[in-house]
Amino acid sequence: MTTRRTGPTGAPGAPGPPRSRRPKLSPKSGMDALLATKEMVLVCGSGGVGKTTTAAALGLEAATRLGGRVLVVTVDPARRLADALGLGGGAVGNLEVRVPDAKFPTRPRGELWMTMLDTKASWDDLVRRHAPDAGTREKILANPLYRNITGRFVHSHDYIAMERLHELHASGRYDLVIVDTPPSRSALDILDAPARMIDFFGGRLLHWLTVPYRSRLFTLASKPFYQVADRVLGSGFLQDVAEFFMLFQKMEAGFVRRAKATEAMLADQRTTFVIVTTLEAAPAAEARYLADELARRHLPLGAIVANRVLPEGLRSVGARESATRLVDASSALATEIAASIGADPAIVAGVLTELGTRYHDFGVVAARQAERQAELAAVSPLLVSIPWFDHEVDDLAALARVGSCAWNGS
Repeated sequence: MTTRRTGPTGAPGAPGPPRSRRPKLSPKSGMDALLATKEMVLVCGSGGVGKTTTAAALGLEAATRLGGRVLVVTVDPARRLADALGLGGGAVGNLEVRVPDAKFPTRPRGELWMTMLDTKASWDDLVRRHAPDAGTREKILANPLYRNITGRFVHSHDYIAMERLHELHASGRYDLVIVDTPPSRSALDILDAPARMIDFFGGRLLHWLTVPYRSRLFTLASKPFYQVADRVLGSGFLQDVAEFFMLFQKMEAGFVRRAKATEAMLADQRTTFVIVTTLEAAPAAEARYLADELARRHLPLGAIVANRVLPEGLRSVGARESATRLVDASSALATEIAASIGADPAIVAGVLTELGTRYHDFGVVAARQAERQAELAAVSPLLVSIPWFDHEVDDLAALARVGSCAWNGS
């Protein structure tokens, strides 16, 4: 079955109604105020820290509490977002799909939409949009090298991700766009993609690739080289490459214009970045690195979300000392406890020792987490903590609990 693109109204091909005006909230310094005042939020962080879950939870809470139209989009090739939002991954692609209100734990004030990046479909749309005429468009789409080159060309996935975000933001269909990006270093590649595209069109590589079509003298002089290349690489290979990039160069004005607009969008005051991390050493260090990189690029950091935070009660010195005393007294306590529950004193002693040891170890980890929290708080205008859950976050009800913690700051 062929799926036609629809706007939020559901009408095929419709651009959808303009963004609604959400109610203004009283000034606060929490996640609610941050999301209420932004139009695009890019969620970044290293792999395995709950970034996709956090992005989905923030979108769920924004749609539920703020109203308006909220879109959660992933450019992460792992494509876990549909499962996190309770939709089948096969049901979601490059088109925006609305999450049914019936799936929400409580009736939302607004609408929640989601989409995933389809690199090939997005490149095809880009060519159709930027090609100066129908002839150029069809020649590019029909070029045998098109799929291979766009799959490897200047971080193809990175650039098309930024292009897609600009398109979604500029469409006016959504009040808030929340973006789940790939892990940290890949996210930085995406942020740098517009500048790389601008550099490419002004660089030597494109000039060299298109010289055969711009210089008859060069073509005559290089004929022996092309004859050897044809024998090694196949007939007409380099000519096909040059022809493709000659056609591609005709779209330079559109590409450069959009790349500059995307750079401006990322630095705009209506855009913000949220870094997600756990409080383990490596992810916390990566979060600080990412915060420094955003500052160096003059991009706005709105918040750091510390995920899977252990309870504050574990941090106290008294609790750790009590755990140590429990281990020391386990043999004496075991006799009395074993008699009251009808168990083997030796087994009870082992259980008490294990409990005390594990509690003490968790207390040490919690104390280190507190130190890293303080370090992260020093580099972010807002630090939000999400506790460690003892269950999987695999449906909208669980997502709502994560979102509520992020919304309330703990």
